[in-house]
Amino acid sequence: MNPKDFRALSAGKVIRTPTGYTAFVPAKLPPTLTYDNQLVLSLSRADAALSELSGLGRHLANPHLLIAPYVRREAVLSSRIEGTKASLSDLFIDEMEQPKQRTEDDDVQEVRNYVAAMEHGLERLHKLPLSLRLVREIHARLMKGARGDHATPGEFRRSQNWIGPSGSTIETAPYVPPPPEYLDDLLGDWERFLHERNAFPDLIQCAIMHEQFEAIHPFLNGNGRLGRLLITLFLIERGRLPQPLLYLSAYIEAHRQDYYDLLQRVRTHGDWMGWLRFFIAGVTEIALEAVGQAGRMMDLREKFRARLRDKAKALALLDELFLNPYMSVSRAEQVLKVSNPTARQAVTLLQRKGMLKEITGRTWGKLYLAKPIMETIELKGKGK
Repeated sequence: MNPKDFRALSAGKVIRTPTGYTAFVPAKLPPTLTYDNQLVLSLSRADAALSELSGLGRHLANPHLLIAPYVRREAVLSSRIEGTKASLSDLFIDEMEQPKQRTEDDDVQEVRNYVAAMEHGLERLHKLPLSLRLVREIHARLMKGARGDHATPGEFRRSQNWIGPSGSTIETAPYVPPPPEYLDDLLGDWERFLHERNAFPDLIQCAIMHEQFEAIHPFLNGNGRLGRLLITLFLIERGRLPQPLLYLSAYIEAHRQDYYDLLQRVRTHGDWMGWLRFFIAGVTEIALEAVGQAGRMMDLREKFRARLRDKAKALALLDELFLNPYMSVSRAEQVLKVSNPTARQAVTLLQRKGMLKEITGRTWGKLYLAKPIMETIELKGKGK
């Protein structure tokens, strides 16, 4: 880490440790901000988009049909930012299996852990505030069984980490977070800021919270995924979203270098405005996209339901396809709690109505996909 890159005294301080390396200790929160007209206008638009999405979430007859697949899409995208290769199809197919038959592929397990971590966080928010305790609990689920020697699930780090391209050392990495002896003080300050109400607009506070968490980098691994997960949990806790319908990982992945560069500029130049503009633009774009996506999913469901009319078992199976668009006869048996021939009839009906397509070409162990549903979840064919 080059100390000369860190020019803004207001952002924090560069220290040299007893072992000779340099690290950065971010300044306590909150930062001093000056809002310009453009930021105020952008914030107003983001609030409007978020309110539209929130209103939609409150009026959905069955929000779980949207939430479950989009939690999984976020899990895949957020993990992909960190280099995980598992696809959404990999996750959906894996989730069809019985627990003992699921893949041992590390990438799929990491994505599966993300889903479990998000679901745990959502459940615990009913009893706990967003806090360091909850952060550790979520991290424990996120890193359960994770590969490598640096997972330490649920434990704040007791050794130094650094952030940089593959192959970076503590000397060459662009950023070295604060040494472990600084964590208690910095995390206590972060938690106090997290609990402040009415000092900042919610989206501004959320953006600051995320940046400071990434600057502290309190765990040896999983900081990026957990930091992005906290954005959604923060907005739910503040009542800005009734359900987990907003995820920024698609936006961050599309602008990955800008994301990393702007986080770093907060530390090197104290450029909070650049980061806030990026974050607020992302909320606006993704919230409006989510509104359109929800509408397309609900329209597709109604169109498919109209084709089935009063076929009760096929209708029940249809709703399962909106949770996971992959289907097999054995899964249909489990979902419907019926015999194999009855399950096969329901699958065949959905296939005949154009909702399912067999994708293996096998005569046994057939696997079916509701391609229109999968494409809508993945945002393919947007606007059609």
